[in-house]
Amino acid sequence: MGQPPHDHVCVTKQQSEAAAAARVAVRLGLRKRAELLELIRPAFGRTGPWLQAGKYVAAVMSDLPRRNGWTIARFAGDRSPDRTQRLLNRAAWDTMAAMAAVRRFAVAGLDEAAGRRRGRRPLAVGALDETGQEKAGTGTAGVKRQHMGCAGGVENGINTVHLSYVREGAGHALIGARQWIPADQISDPVRSLLAGLPLDLEFRTKGQLAIDIMADARASGVELDFVCGDEVYGNCTQLREELEARARRTYCGCRRTSGSTWPAGSR
Repeated sequence: MGQPPHDHVCVTKQQSEAAAAARVAVRLGLRKRAELLELIRPAFGRTGPWLQAGKYVAAVMSDLPRRNGWTIARFAGDRSPDRTQRLLNRAAWDTMAAMAAVRRFAVAGLDEAAGRRRGRRPLAVGALDETGQEKAGTGTAGVKRQHMGCAGGVENGINTVHLSYVREGAGHALIGARQWIPADQISDPVRSLLAGLPLDLEFRTKGQLAIDIMADARASGVELDFVCGDEVYGNCTQLREELEARARRTYCGCRRTSGSTWPAGSR
């Protein structure tokens, strides 16, 4: 028999290398997910909810074409969505502690990736924005008819303020979130009780929620070169003053003007 064509040998070698690289990536992903779950373990008082959280995280990180209660349950090997719904709705675990662990994990990974780049130090940027999620009915905390970017207009839903950590040339990840709750829902004792709002909850504007999120990030040791946001945050004087007092370069777009604070000579 003759020797196989050279092109066939090259293709086979490339396929083998690609398969090997995929296996390495899968093993790395599994190891990192296990590392993350160990980091959030202290946020759970009981083992059961923590194990269910691991199933939930695995489903969210999977390639499921649709993620809902039933598809996640099937992926996790559960008979119904009850266990995941119990985790998200009624189980006792420290949400803020878990969020802080995820934040430190994400920032460390992006910093490590950015550190592999040669040349000047890549920028670390904080991006403030909000996301809307449409909701039916009136039972969900914070739900009301309001402007929803995802719907392109006014719809019934909730809005959440987010902080994204962006590492130049490496990637980005959401590292903080606070849901915006309308003042009328906080002041209404019946509505507040039905929505399960904390008894000591105080109304915070979206700009003030951004200040809280920035404080969470700072407590986790997150250092930013500058922070940016749209007019919602640019129009919040308290937020701008807070950032500038901490020597944070800022860029916030406003309706009529765009304000920025930059060191002399920088672009």
